[in-house]
Amino acid sequence: MTDRPGATTLHQPDPRVRRVLERAELEGAELIRFLYADHGGVIRGKATSRSRLGERITSGIGHTVAMMAMNMLDQLQDVEHLGPVGEVRIVPDPSTYVALPHAPGAATMLSDLRLPDGSPWAACPRTFLKDAVAALGAEGYLLRAAFEPEFTLGRRLPDPTGGPDRLVPLDDSLCYAGTGFDTAHDYTIKLIRALETQGLRVEHCHPELGPGQQELSVHHATALRAADNHVLYRETVRGVAMRMAMWASLAPKPLPEQAGNGAHLHLSLWRDGVNVFGDDGVRGWFIGGLLAHLPALTALTCGSVNSFRRLTPRVWAGAYAVHGHDNREAAVRVCSPVGELGEPNLELKPSDSSANPYLSLGAVIHAGLDGIRRRLDPGEPVGVDPGTVPGRYPRLPTSLDEALDALEADETLMEALGPLRRDAYLAVKRSEAAAFAGRDAAYECFQHLRVF
Repeated sequence: MTDRPGATTLHQPDPRVRRVLERAELEGAELIRFLYADHGGVIRGKATSRSRLGERITSGIGHTVAMMAMNMLDQLQDVEHLGPVGEVRIVPDPSTYVALPHAPGAATMLSDLRLPDGSPWAACPRTFLKDAVAALGAEGYLLRAAFEPEFTLGRRLPDPTGGPDRLVPLDDSLCYAGTGFDTAHDYTIKLIRALETQGLRVEHCHPELGPGQQELSVHHATALRAADNHVLYRETVRGVAMRMAMWASLAPKPLPEQAGNGAHLHLSLWRDGVNVFGDDGVRGWFIGGLLAHLPALTALTCGSVNSFRRLTPRVWAGAYAVHGHDNREAAVRVCSPVGELGEPNLELKPSDSSANPYLSLGAVIHAGLDGIRRRLDPGEPVGVDPGTVPGRYPRLPTSLDEALDALEADETLMEALGPLRRDAYLAVKRSEAAAFAGRDAAYECFQHLRVF
């Protein structure tokens, strides 16, 4: 026997691997992408041909350790143990195999970064979330989650003055307006079909506030699956647009004068089949943990310079470290259950798609679990727009550097991240803050809309 993920014995082939090989053959997948999310929040990966899939699904594909020191501008940072010497393997999770409807002939699997002997690597984001889920499980809890993403749909055109490319929105419809449904209809139907084919059950969809802005949510899942789903969602939103000669951006603020794109994080906590967020005590402690760590959490849930262009008061982004029942200006909203089958859940509003979803959700779990263990009091819920009462409520960080300072000072989250991961993340994100310092909004927004 071997500890390598997906490994087989001579007489007992892993049935998950066998099913993947059969599906790839039946569906005609010529290339299978092994995807992961890096410290810059970028979705990266390598692909194997179908003829080599049987080998690569167990061995993984070789990868330099240095890639986890790369920022979103493809600038390599100087991080100890993440240089030219060293190798990891991109090892796919067979249970995540899906054909890609928007890329005929291709399929994908979400992947872990592992050492050559198959053991976990200390800089793997997906492993960080797995460990957080295990810590929560050791206390008897299971988290279900869903990201609620927004994106801007349009076309990427050259700037007539020679500046960076522009994102020209598909329409100028109003929020929730019927014209927004109609102008984006063909794209939206293709997107829904592509998501459903990959096992992402669509909940609802509507035109949002800004020109070309759309919101489409998928059903909640267990924490790891929710993060995997968000990677697939990001890839599919953009892939479908590209095949229709359009451009879709999930960047927090792709157009500086227009509404920003959030990816609000919805959470429910379960024990023995019961949603314990129906209990004011457990829910309150979890909220207390989120609020206690929220300044540091924003460095992970709002993971880019562009995030803080969105995270401002009076735009429903949750710029204040408060909680409230159905308060859409509070960072943590206690959501009213919808319908007879609705379940209590929390919405974390300072969250967007430039974040690495594995690091983001893993850190949220650690923060909430700390609140439960220490029975942290969240304080009184806020029933007003906190921005209307200047100076009364704590404001969240206003820049990526400020959020990173808070993260470095947060012992709980720094310990959870571990030495290699935290050193790499801080180096990558500090470099991004420095790279955009002094640059204008057009440059910043362009770089983010082309990546996210």
